[in-house]
Formats: sequence, structure tokens, C-alpha cells
Amino acid sequence: MSEPDAPASSAALSSDRILIDRFLEMLAAEAGAARNTLLAYGTDLRLASEVLAGRLADADRGALERLTEQWQALSRATVARKSAALRRFFAFLADEGLRADDPGAVLPRPGAARPLPRTLSAADVDRLFAAIAARIARDPPDPLDLRLAALVELLYGSGLRATELVSLPRNAVAPDRPYLILRGKGGRERMVPVSDRARAAVAAWRAHAPADRPWLFSSGKTHLSRIRLYQLMKALAAEAGIPPDRVSPHVLRHAFATHLLEGGADLRALQAMLGHADIATTEIYTHVDSQRLVELVNARHPLVDAPRRAP
Repeated sequence: MSEPDAPASSAALSSDRILIDRFLEMLAAEAGAARNTLLAYGTDLRLASEVLAGRLADADRGALERLTEQWQALSRATVARKSAALRRFFAFLADEGLRADDPGAVLPRPGAARPLPRTLSAADVDRLFAAIAARIARDPPDPLDLRLAALVELLYGSGLRATELVSLPRNAVAPDRPYLILRGKGGRERMVPVSDRARAAVAAWRAHAPADRPWLFSSGKTHLSRIRLYQLMKALAAEAGIPPDRVSPHVLRHAFATHLLEGGADLRALQAMLGHADIATTEIYTHVDSQRLVELVNARHPLVDAPRRAP
């Protein structure tokens, strides 16, 4: 067993912290990294620095091997993120001339297998909207039910991320414009379609939304939280007779993507609407098309009904 690293000196830790902060500033300014990515990378690098007694910046292969031994109980996704953070950090140090080598090659590269996204059938979505329709049919409708209708229309109709949805500016959805402009992960802007139904739902809610707040979905001194949005979706699922653990804001975003593909949407167009930087992230949704493609081949291929030749 390797000897534990010596206790970190305050000077060593300070040196690592300075370099980590410089690296994160570079990621934000030059690579346009998202805030959540910066937070996760910062946490991973500072923890690694503590484990290596404040000697992360000049760690050799042996030190990194000792570090990664402690990751064995972690999930593949967590190990992949930690490795990515360290590899980019060492590449930054090498590019800046702060070390002559790049030891990142020793870090593990877990397989890139992705779990298939949970989604909902079209019938499930219909049940959610039926539950909403029953609510807003009351005379007069409860303004909070109108808010719920607007939230679900935008989640399923436009594929917004939860954070993007709850922080929408009050006038982001214009009654005469069938799209909105979003600034998503990494500060990238994208154009997202907004259906007539969604615009009507937003207009109905906006008539009741506080006029002195900058957000479409305000709550107290700020906007609706992601946690509260999550709770609203769970409650709606239960009301619609769907197990609540099957429904969340992200599941409705997945349903938006899978149902568009089932309808024949182009993968590149879907990538743009979802705001994925890499087409590989969007390709995971093609799993839903497999059955439709098999049925298409069986129904349309010219050899399906042709007599088979004897071997």
C-alpha cells in the first residue's frame, strides 16, 4: 500500500488554489463553460489538491494513480467528470508553460455508455394535459392552474431545460412571435419554437402574473425554483394517474425530443432546438425510432414479399 501523502502546507494549498482559479477563469472566458461545470470542476480540483497535500499542480503519475485508487467506489459518470477536470487542468498548465509535461494520460477514461433517457408515451402526455384542462375549465380558473398550464406547454412543446424555463423573462414569449431566444449552457444562444397553444397558455397566465417582477414565473423575491417545478410535475402526474416517479421536468424535455423524432424530425434540427453542443448527445434519442424503422422496413422493403430462393 502506498504511503499517504504528507499533510498539506498552507503555502502548497495556496499555490494550487491560485492555479485552479486561473484555470476556471480561462474556462469561463475562453471556453464559455457553464456555471454548473465551473462549480463541479472547481470542487473536483480542490478535493484532489487536498488529497495530494496541496501538490496537485506538480503531481506525477504515481501521485495521480494513488488519487484515482480512491475513486473505485464512485459511479462511472463521476469518475469521468473528475478525470475530465484533471486532464483539462494539466493541459492548461502545460499550455501556459507552468509544467513541462502533461500527466493526464494516466487518468482513467470510463466507457462512454449513456443510460437511455426516461420518457413518456403520447398517451401519458395526453393524460397530463387532460388533468390540466380539467383544472382550468373551472369558472373562474385558478391563476396557479393557468401557470401550471403554461409551464407544461413550454416544457413539452419547446423542450426547455428546467432552469431555462423558471428563469424566463416576463416578456420572453411574445404573442406574435412563434419562437424565443434562449441563452443556455456555456452562454450559447439558440432559437426555440413556441407553439400557438403554448403562446396562448402563456398569455392567459401573464394576465395574472405580478407586473412588477422581471420573470414570467416569479415567486417571492425571485423566480420559481427548479425544486418547486419538480414538485408541481410530481403532483400533476399523480392527478393524471401516472406514477409520480415517471414524471419530471427533464422527462417532459425527453418526451419533446423523442416524440419529434418519431414524427420525422431531423436530428440536426433537434440538436439545435435542445441546445446540445455535440450531436452525439442528441443521438441518444434515436433509440425510440428503432421499432418504427423495423416496421417501416417490414412494410415497405421490396424484398419482404419476394419469394425466397432455395439455398
